[in-house]
Amino acid sequence: MFNLFKKKSELEKLEVQYKKLLDESYKLSHINRKQSDQKSAEANEILNRIEKIKKGTN
Repeated sequence: MFNLFKKKSELEKLEVQYKKLLDESYKLSHINRKQSDQKSAEANEILNRIEKIKKGTN
């Protein structure tokens, strides 16, 4: 409840975006494989950015 007004860090935003893209990719995999692969590639780019941020903080 106290985190209600807390701003999300860039890492948290990227993680949410990554999960959303993976979910979209999964749903599209049943309908359109090409679009699914495109969403998966976008998710991998986000994952690379997440890993860079995590390496920078360690």
